[in-house]
Amino acid sequence: MMEMKKQSKDNIDDFKTSIGGQALIEGIMMRGPSKISIVVRTNDGLVETYEEIKPLKEKYPILGFPFIRGVVNLGSSMKQGVRSIMYSAEQMPEEEQEKQSKLDAWIEKKLSSEKAEKVIITLAVIIGMAFSVALFMLLPTFLAGFVARYVESPILKNLIEGGIRITIFLTYLWLTTKMSYIKRVWAYHGAEHKAIYCYERGLPLTLENVKMQSTLHPRCGTSFLFIVMIVSIFVFSFISWDNLAIRFLLRIALLPVVVSISYEIIRLAGRNDNIFTRIISAPGRALQKLTTAEPDDEMIEVAIHALEKVIPENKQEATW
Repeated sequence: MMEMKKQSKDNIDDFKTSIGGQALIEGIMMRGPSKISIVVRTNDGLVETYEEIKPLKEKYPILGFPFIRGVVNLGSSMKQGVRSIMYSAEQMPEEEQEKQSKLDAWIEKKLSSEKAEKVIITLAVIIGMAFSVALFMLLPTFLAGFVARYVESPILKNLIEGGIRITIFLTYLWLTTKMSYIKRVWAYHGAEHKAIYCYERGLPLTLENVKMQSTLHPRCGTSFLFIVMIVSIFVFSFISWDNLAIRFLLRIALLPVVVSISYEIIRLAGRNDNIFTRIISAPGRALQKLTTAEPDDEMIEVAIHALEKVIPENKQEATW
């Protein structure tokens, strides 16, 4: 056991994978350099699917440039995330599936199944982004306006707004932990992290090896969102405007800048393990204690199956 732990410590400094994943409804999606896999546990066992992918930067190299790739990857991840969630939901027993909305039914009636799926996914991404922007960007700006009228310093005004934004974000995460079905999603989230850690440390993907890994990972989406909150405070500090409507528009206009900077920071933290990256990763790791949980053996089995399907034959393809 001591030799295994020593090997784990030595290997993690040598290998950082670009493979990432997402917890689903009773399942996990893993995305590798050339494949995406989805594994869902049903009453009849594991349901697996995977597809070949080709990154947009291969067709349009400029989309892979620093401070451009962040926005592109976020949009791609949200689209794939919605598709994966829809797929996992479809695998659940009919009595557990949500009733189809009237809008979804109308879209499927008017379009072919393939086109309908694309439209529904696009609408879901747009609605999800609009909800996030409204809750975490515009609402804090609106609430800060009640206090800002008594504060003259633009920097202090923005710090107040940033504090409100972080408070709303933390409250949102805390409330999700109170939902019973979300708790299982968080456990699958932990299984995803454990499996990736095991792979990065060069250990065979066995139940025993994966179980001993941490549920906290520096490239987690939770960490990314927290970095977005912090970066937004600095970016928005450079521009101040008293008119509420103009402030709203400026926040939305600067959001791609915030996302781009945040992506480069989380990418840096994922590629390196040093004092600086540990410091910037520390708050996100702490928050992951809310969004991850210790998985059971069956959840770990799902994570292993999903990860194995996207690992390339050449290990170098999976590195940053």
